[in-house]
Amino acid sequence: MQRRAMLKIVATGGLLGTPVLSHARTATPPAAFQPLDPARWSAANRNALDQLILRLGSTSRHYDPKRKPYAVFDWDNTCIMNDCEEALMMVQIDRLAFDLSPEEFATVVRQDVPDGPFKAEYKNNAGSPVNAQDIAADIEADYRWLHANFKGLAGTQTLEQVQQSEQFKDFRAKMRFMYDAICDSFPIEVGYKWIIYLVKNKTTTDLQALAEASNDLNLGDALRKTKYVSSEKLPGQAGVLTASHFHGLRIHSEMASLMETLRTNGFDVYVSTASLDDVVRVFAGLPKYGYNVPAENVIGLRLEMNASRYSGEYRKGWHFNWGPGKTVGIQRELVSRKGYGPALVLGDSDGDAWMLKDFADTRLGVIVNRLKKGEIGERSKSAAARLGQPDPRFVLQGRMESTGTFLPDEKTLKYGKSELQLLG
Repeated sequence: MQRRAMLKIVATGGLLGTPVLSHARTATPPAAFQPLDPARWSAANRNALDQLILRLGSTSRHYDPKRKPYAVFDWDNTCIMNDCEEALMMVQIDRLAFDLSPEEFATVVRQDVPDGPFKAEYKNNAGSPVNAQDIAADIEADYRWLHANFKGLAGTQTLEQVQQSEQFKDFRAKMRFMYDAICDSFPIEVGYKWIIYLVKNKTTTDLQALAEASNDLNLGDALRKTKYVSSEKLPGQAGVLTASHFHGLRIHSEMASLMETLRTNGFDVYVSTASLDDVVRVFAGLPKYGYNVPAENVIGLRLEMNASRYSGEYRKGWHFNWGPGKTVGIQRELVSRKGYGPALVLGDSDGDAWMLKDFADTRLGVIVNRLKKGEIGERSKSAAARLGQPDPRFVLQGRMESTGTFLPDEKTLKYGKSELQLLG
């Protein structure tokens, strides 16, 4: 990632005990209520948010600045279109931006992954099932070749030269395939930790520089679903595989505006993410992206540190910040200090379904409508059942996935589809 003039790492640990992004923005509560910019919000959702801010914000006669209401936002596919952690993984693969010896990589690529086959639908192009041991062996062999040949690691070839190799083609497709297969075949915790173990040996400064470059690259890229086919010349043990990745990121300006409106009206703003917290801090905190969330206000996955470098081990005693774990994170980091829960929670998936419902103090849950089923689907059904009624507990916010922008509607237009849908 680009070395940035705007990314300033300060030495103080803050609430989370890690280096933080500098953040110099402090909102002054208004003398009068500041409504939300209509932008592309559903009219009913904008009204629900305005009413919440009026009732609880700094212009309410019940407002206590020592007991400020607060909002908790999920990050990936809520504050932005697509997933910045997955985008970073693809940039790390494309640039071979690993700080791992072949022996370390061989360990990391198998770390915590159960032995045995993936789900039945994860087959190779010949229709045979794929198992974790075989694809890990193929990826390890590819990495050993790439490490020996790429001059950014231990070889003499340029990045452009090694990217033309069969080993690189195989490596990219099988890495993406393995990540998806792990997430779908085993508990989601296995996959979400596996992807962050890949940053082992990086410093926080280097990782956040790479994250910024990934953000900028993907914000400038087209939103596109791309298939990657592994090398037919190097089928290895797993065979020839096809994987896909949804390229591109987009800023949801409505979410950035909502954060600013909340702060202006006396709320605090936090982010709870199932990505590595130091990765999300870049996107959430750098002024050029417009969200202005202090680093200490981001709760996410965490790794142990070995001196100044990530050890590649999950933080001991730290919860898995997904699903029910997000509720745990809010309780331990926020409720324990404040004595009360969030007034507003925003999310998009099963990873957010529990924090949307678990706190008695939560007045409103906003669901970015990705037409999901499961636990978030149940919250979505509750929102759909109360469309047009006052004081909803949950609301759906639609978006157009081909552009990554909100729609002024509860319905969503999925990527590649032509009709708006309300529920999945």
